[in-house]
Amino acid sequence: MKKITTIVTCALIAASSVTAIAQDKIIIDGSTTVGPIVKAYAEYFKEIHPNVNITISESGSGNGVKSLINKSCDIANLSRFMKDTEFKSSVENGVLPVAHVIAFDGLAIIVNRNNKVSSLTIAQAADIYTGKISNWKELGGDDESIVIVSRDTNSGTYESFNELVLMKKDISKNAEYVGSNGQARTRINTTKNAIGYVGLGFVDESVKAISINGILPTAKNVAKGKYEISRPLFMFTNGYPKMNSTIFEFINLCHSKEGIEIIKDLGFVPVSE
Repeated sequence: MKKITTIVTCALIAASSVTAIAQDKIIIDGSTTVGPIVKAYAEYFKEIHPNVNITISESGSGNGVKSLINKSCDIANLSRFMKDTEFKSSVENGVLPVAHVIAFDGLAIIVNRNNKVSSLTIAQAADIYTGKISNWKELGGDDESIVIVSRDTNSGTYESFNELVLMKKDISKNAEYVGSNGQARTRINTTKNAIGYVGLGFVDESVKAISINGILPTAKNVAKGKYEISRPLFMFTNGYPKMNSTIFEFINLCHSKEGIEIIKDLGFVPVSE
């Protein structure tokens, strides 16, 4: 985490030598995980700059990258790093993607509140999602078939889960796919035998977050590096934003007192921690 923060800081210093350009609108697209942060930032930003129009779409990390490549957005929100193929396509289209880490997140594995199972190992979670374990009784729960809920394959959350938990193995053919963290949470809340995964900021009392390898997915555990299924959250821009421009100021809210409080209030981990 410290290494990434250092890189971002150096990038911001490099940006300071560029001439400012005023902008009266910001177009943002991408991750549903980053969505709550961006929407809260936009609300705060408009109080300071009422004449700036901010448009936010939450079409997923993959589509956010496409929007940046097509130059149809100013900021692409990603809950995973840009792929080599995406970077190549960007450069070929005259776009230079620059990553800005705005927060850190833990991928929480969630179950229905009536589920007896409260803990899993990463290996057990992987076995569930690859279909090796299909009944809760194998894990100390009820004799009921497991309903597997996954994010859609265009999601950065899906990509992170696939890499950090499944080690890039295929998800079971019996899995259901949903388009957002909120939809995953709702499905788990209304389905006793379901299991899913969401960003840390989407865990609430309607579902039960289970411990992984004995560690609960909390902001504190993510900040201390104890929770293994964690990741940085990004905003990508085309080149470094011009110093003191609206985009520069918006992206750097994560380093301000107000921005840090917003991130904490939403359940994510500030870069400063």
